[in-house]
Formats: sequence, C-alpha cells, structure tokens
Amino acid sequence: MSLYELFASAWRNQELISQLTKREIIGRYRGSVMGLAWSFLNPILMLLVYTVFFAVVFKARWSDSTNESHVGFAIILFVGLIVHGLFSECVNRAPWLIVQNVNYVKKVVFPLEILPVVTSISALVHAGISLIVLLSAQMLFNHSIPWTSIFFPLIIAPFVFVVVGVAWFLAAIGVFVRDITHVTGILTSVMLFMSPVFYSVSSLPERLQPWLMLNPLTFVIEQSRNVLIYSKPPDWQGLVVYSTLSVAIAWVGFWWFQKTRKGFADVL
Repeated sequence: MSLYELFASAWRNQELISQLTKREIIGRYRGSVMGLAWSFLNPILMLLVYTVFFAVVFKARWSDSTNESHVGFAIILFVGLIVHGLFSECVNRAPWLIVQNVNYVKKVVFPLEILPVVTSISALVHAGISLIVLLSAQMLFNHSIPWTSIFFPLIIAPFVFVVVGVAWFLAAIGVFVRDITHVTGILTSVMLFMSPVFYSVSSLPERLQPWLMLNPLTFVIEQSRNVLIYSKPPDWQGLVVYSTLSVAIAWVGFWWFQKTRKGFADVL
C-alpha cells in the first residue's frame, strides 16, 4: 500500500497493462462496420454538434469580441469537453471494474489494481484522438497550432493521476455498494456544469472563483486552453502544486483499494 508500490506495480505489470489496454480499445468497436474509425468520427461529430447548437443556434460567445468565429468558440468549448470526457469515462466505469471481472478476483496472482489503470489509459487514448481532431481543426481554420501545445502532456499527466486515484477508490466501493454507479452518473453530469467547460473562470463573480478552483478539473481545463489555444505557457507554480496533490490523491485511492481488496472475494 506504499507510494513506492503504486509505481512499482505499474512497472512490474506494464506488459499485462499494455495487452489489456489494446484488447479494451479494439474490443470497444469489435463487430462494428467502421471499427476504430469511430474513435475519430465521434469527436468530429461532437465538435460539429456543439458548433451548431451553441455558436449558431444559441449564438453564444466566449468573449465580447466581435471577431470571434463560430469555429473559434467551438474549439474553446471542445478543450473543456476533452478533459471532462476523460474524467467522466473513467469515473462512470470504475464502480463496475471489479464486479464485471469476478474471474480475476478468484485468481490470487492477478494484480487487480491494474484494472483502473487500464481503463484510464484507454480513456486517455481516446482523449488523445480527440486532441488530434482539435489540433487539426485549428490548423484547418486558424492555419496554425500554438507552439505552447508541447506543454499539454505536462498538464494532463497529473490529471491522469487524479483520475486513476478516483477510479481506484470507486472500484473498491463499487464492490460493496452497488448504488454508487447511480451516484457517479449524477456526479459527472454535475461536474460538467460545475467545471469551466461552457464558460471561463473569469466570467464568474470574483467571490465564486476561489470555490471553482477547488474543482480538480478547473485548473486542468484552464491551463489546457492556455497552451492549446491562447499560446500561453503553463502556470508552473500551480502545476507543481497540482502535481503534488494529484500524486497524493492517487496514493489515497491506491491505499484504499489495496486495503479493501481482501474482502472482494467474500462479497462477489
């Protein structure tokens, strides 16, 4: 249950994690006519839908600038959706990870702790595909990609630790309390509107902005927009603090998972 074991387990089982991740990504589209092509079509269609409904139908604007295009608004919006999508996919699937893999629980030598890691990596791959769509749209309509985009992996990496930590915690809870699956669905929907996906932090009253920063998605979404759209370097001090907290969250989730895993077989 140590912090060292958190990293050691992933390193020790890296080949198994890689195999399971490939199987999960391929298995998601197995039997469909277009197969993995849906991984690219889904974010493209989502980008088009949000462009039409928010920028054209509702005539929403991100700022007061009259030069803001519909596509520009959609791209800003899409960054928040990528981050939230990564979070929601892992959180919504986490409570079922152990319940749906009872055969792994009965195998003493199988490292159950890698299941949330596999799910998180799979979600990260799909988020990466959405990122390719985002950058392609910028190149197509804005004819350039900010050089600060190279910093995006540094921003998303600590967020992955947060996601995996939450997934470990929920995966363990889901074994004993099946109702948690309904709670996570509501939680991710609420987080969509409690995070700066459809609005910026600066658009809120000053008294509410500090509270919004307590949301673990807020910092990542704002910093992602800075490096992917506004050509601004990351907030390095904030990134160090966020990274430290993210490792702590991952450790707590890992500790809880390892602490409770002894009772999985009795319940299942």
